[in-house]
Amino acid sequence: MTPVLFPHLVLQAENLACRRGGRLIFEGLCLNLGHGEAIALTGRNGAGKSSLLAMLCGRLRPEAGTIRVEGAPEASAAELSHVVGHRDGLKTALTAQENLSFAQALLGDAALAPEDALAAVGLPHVAALPVGYLSAGQRRRVALARLLVSRRPFWLLDEPMSALDLAAQTMLTGLMRNHLAQGGGILAATHGPLGLEGARELRIGP
Repeated sequence: MTPVLFPHLVLQAENLACRRGGRLIFEGLCLNLGHGEAIALTGRNGAGKSSLLAMLCGRLRPEAGTIRVEGAPEASAAELSHVVGHRDGLKTALTAQENLSFAQALLGDAALAPEDALAAVGLPHVAALPVGYLSAGQRRRVALARLLVSRRPFWLLDEPMSALDLAAQTMLTGLMRNHLAQGGGILAATHGPLGLEGARELRIGP
């Protein structure tokens, strides 16, 4: 049986509004992401999926509304979340292992060692290679390995299957299922299925 690592926390957003470049993107958006839950965030391009993720992780200020974590009144959603954006956000001059070591030191609450996280995503052989030498799919897997080096209950993922082949998609699905089994929550902006049983859909826009 998979051990439950995360407490019963709920990421809540109430009546969020987003304005970009003077244009109202969405308003009145509410969500609750709780213990062991997955939500597929869908909508057309430009509907505000990436903007919502940016709000939840503290990178973008909402036009209106509130974001909080029930069960952790002194911690922000940003402090309790892992974020993997559409861009990988890796330092290309650093090795794969150095990128993960940097992420672990920055985020704290160490979990897997960088070399073990790379093994979990099928890349133990690239640990000493600069990320700039890796293929797009390999860089994406290194970015996803950051989810494993520090313990955070909420995973905020922007098109997580992007640049992954079928085998890597299956690997990621397994990692997400394990995170849910441990009591974590996942919100993933996606244009395709997540492959997670019981995942709810939150659609932005028409």
